[in-house]
Amino acid sequence: MAPSLCIDLRDHERDQLLQIARHSIRSGLLEGRVLEIALHELPDALTCTLGVFVTLTQGNMLRGCIGSMQSSEPLAQSVAESAYGAAFRDPRFPQLAAHELDETHIEISVLSPMEAVTAGSRKELLSVFQPEVDGLLLQDKHHRSTFLPKVWEQLPDPDAFLDNLLAKAGLPTDHWSSTLQFFRYQTVSFSETRFPVSGYPEKQTVS
Repeated sequence: MAPSLCIDLRDHERDQLLQIARHSIRSGLLEGRVLEIALHELPDALTCTLGVFVTLTQGNMLRGCIGSMQSSEPLAQSVAESAYGAAFRDPRFPQLAAHELDETHIEISVLSPMEAVTAGSRKELLSVFQPEVDGLLLQDKHHRSTFLPKVWEQLPDPDAFLDNLLAKAGLPTDHWSSTLQFFRYQTVSFSETRFPVSGYPEKQTVS
């Protein structure tokens, strides 16, 4: 099942978003702020308002991941802010240092709009959402957590996927209540094929 996004990102648009992400991290290292983007010069596909996550890795190890499930910002701006956040605001890691940039790999996941999932039981929920395709967001009062579709790579069993999602939200793995809500979504993910991008200017506005 193909992701139900309101946009179809072409290869050069994906490359542009990856460049924006890397330039925003570079801006953070040089100037301590998110990259400034000339939004009025961007193609329509990069101004659509969708959720996005930016993931940083070094080798096969996570180095930072920040994003938002939904956003009121244009996609390009959300990418710039998420990349900056992944490098400097992920509380699980120290801020990215300049000497790490060349060994840091960037992946971007663009999220489809959320779709509410109606399920009266755990069994019904497991029969509705699609392993390896759907990301899942759950919330129950102040409890909230999500797994992107890529988490299926580590948790291929649907029961284990749901158990870990509940635990991540601070809930018992057998939790079920009338206030428990689920939303599913899909992602389009793409990453750098080589890095770093050469020829960084000291200051740049990406358009």
